[in-house]
Amino acid sequence: MRRVLSLRRREIAFALAALIGVGALLALILLPEADSSPPPAEPAPVVEASAERAPTDEIRHVSPDPGKVAAAREKASSAFAEAKRMERKADIEDGAGGMPPASAGDNGTFDEPPARSHRINTASMAGTDGLPSERSALLIGRMAIAPPGAPSEVERAISAANAIVGRPYIWGGGHGSWNSSGYDCSGAVSYALGGAGLLQAPVDSSALMNWGEPGPGKWITVYANPGHTYAVIAGLRWDTAGEQSGTGPKWHAEAAYPQGYVVRHPPGL
Repeated sequence: MRRVLSLRRREIAFALAALIGVGALLALILLPEADSSPPPAEPAPVVEASAERAPTDEIRHVSPDPGKVAAAREKASSAFAEAKRMERKADIEDGAGGMPPASAGDNGTFDEPPARSHRINTASMAGTDGLPSERSALLIGRMAIAPPGAPSEVERAISAANAIVGRPYIWGGGHGSWNSSGYDCSGAVSYALGGAGLLQAPVDSSALMNWGEPGPGKWITVYANPGHTYAVIAGLRWDTAGEQSGTGPKWHAEAAYPQGYVVRHPPGL
């Protein structure tokens, strides 16, 4: 009897072992294969490389109050009319014996001495090298005013340049960002051109030698060589050199000095 029970126990144990083995085999076959590798990382976003590195800050623009502009234009007109009047008086022909003709009480002398005691701080390059007045900016003190009817690019170039007038000269200034504590020559020219939307980032003098189109422009002309750059905008010279009072970006009612420079201009301007 005991032997019979022992045989049955063995049979049951073998049957259970067989069932466990079959179950394990079915699990391996039916269950999906587990992936022990870590989940794939998400692909990094693709960033397109920019052809030129544009500064993140913005160009500032400074334009005079319209009322002040009107007053300045009237003042300039009066000043030029007075200058013409003085020229006409100076051209009076001598009378008999080489004596100047007498006038009412002044014996032919001017109302004011030729070297006027008061200074007219309004200037224009109108008439210089055939530049017409409608394309000539006015210089009132240190501030330039675009002529009426000038293209918007010219107005914006002038108002941008006005914003940095008087900043000190700093080599490399105005190249790391638009707004800087000081500017070098190409940085100052780049700022004006950038304000007009003609440059997306500051460039150096060598790059400006190949910028735009060759020759002088109707409104904007850039003069560049490997060592220096300046521009003429609506007749006024935008330069970091040329005054005994110091260097730095300023307007000058003075003619260009093109010798030794490559002359370029923006298309259409």
